[in-house]
Amino acid sequence: MTYRELYEYGVEALEEAGVAEAKLNARLLLEYVCRTDRNTLLVHGDSMRSRMEEEFYKRAIETRRRHVPLQHITGEQEFMGLCFRVNEHTLIPRQDTEILVEEAMRYLGDGMHILDLCTGSGCILLSLLKYSNECEGVGTDISEEALLVARENAGRLGLDASFLCGDLFAPLTAYAPGRIRDTLFDMILSNPPYIPSGEIAGLMPEVRDYEPLTALDGREDGLYFYRRIIGEAPHYLRRFGLLFLEIGCSQAKAVSAILRENGFGEIEVIKDYAGLDRVIKASLC
Repeated sequence: MTYRELYEYGVEALEEAGVAEAKLNARLLLEYVCRTDRNTLLVHGDSMRSRMEEEFYKRAIETRRRHVPLQHITGEQEFMGLCFRVNEHTLIPRQDTEILVEEAMRYLGDGMHILDLCTGSGCILLSLLKYSNECEGVGTDISEEALLVARENAGRLGLDASFLCGDLFAPLTAYAPGRIRDTLFDMILSNPPYIPSGEIAGLMPEVRDYEPLTALDGREDGLYFYRRIIGEAPHYLRRFGLLFLEIGCSQAKAVSAILRENGFGEIEVIKDYAGLDRVIKASLC
């Protein structure tokens, strides 16, 4: 089959299975299999592909038809212009989360000490370290499998970061036993689980069935982890240090109230590219 014929086969198969953005997915999978770029379809669409490429592509399309995320097939996702390894143990980095990183970068100074809670693939922390000078970073996550991915991403990017396994702030006692006050951070960030438990079943199958539940489920009202992070953060954040949190589009009012109750001020809500509330920034007064 030619390159274009393979592409058309993929589009038809994915559309038939109800996969969103079938054309884009078919093209990206073809580029992944054939190690080509987006111009190949236009310039070399009539080129014949090998039988091995054809079989590999059809196998990839069949996997995507089952709504396995594209990124789990390719094993990669671009974020902040960097390529991150991902798998079923990590939340797939999304463009919305780039808002969190971009906002933090506005306040990021050389040599700062950064903490990333629920780090997953490490994309937030590693992006900040990549685009700054001499900053130190710690990422924590409850999943050791996710941290293996984060450490691999740090190695691929040539970055030095500490990734610790445990529940939110708990691993920091291992990071500096008996010296918590010596590990105060200039900036704490998190994209915590924030989807109410009752809404999980209604998520698209790519998310509901294949991404880790522990990275999605924010308990009954979706605010469980915000209460914990905001309540504990003052013990680990320097005076006037900054807290950045990704939020669901309807959670700004509730999270802002929790911040005020815990001694935070200068609260600012930042919208995403769709005009929806996406990030909250606050300062420890």
